Amino acid sequence: MGKGMRAGKKPSMGGGGMGGNMQKQLQQVQAMQRKMEEAQAEIEKMETTATAGGGAVTVTVNGAKQVANIQLKPEVVDPDDVEMLQDLIMVAVNEALRQMEEISENEMSKITGGLNIPGLM
Repeated sequence: MGKGMRAGKKPSMGGGGMGGNMQKQLQQVQAMQRKMEEAQAEIEKMETTATAGGGAVTVTVNGAKQVANIQLKPEVVDPDDVEMLQDLIMVAVNEALRQMEEISENEMSKITGGLNIPGLM
């Protein structure tokens, strides 16, 4: 047996209270996970709307980041300029998705306290 070692004693692993502390941390993580799941369910019910072309194209996106609605003013539908309509739809969809991402990040940061945890969103 080495110097300073007693028979029947295992070397300490850096503090006697680690087991309880680890369990408390695990419970906190599980509680945070439940809150995040609840928040995600609430976010999925939310919607945001963006427009392009001065309101000629309106796109609504839900919290699941799916297009929920597209509205076109009749005057924007020009068979001779389909590219413009495509561009306006793309701009409105991208803006609505960006807004929903921002909403989602803000809601989740309320729970995580601003922690940047990879893979959560």
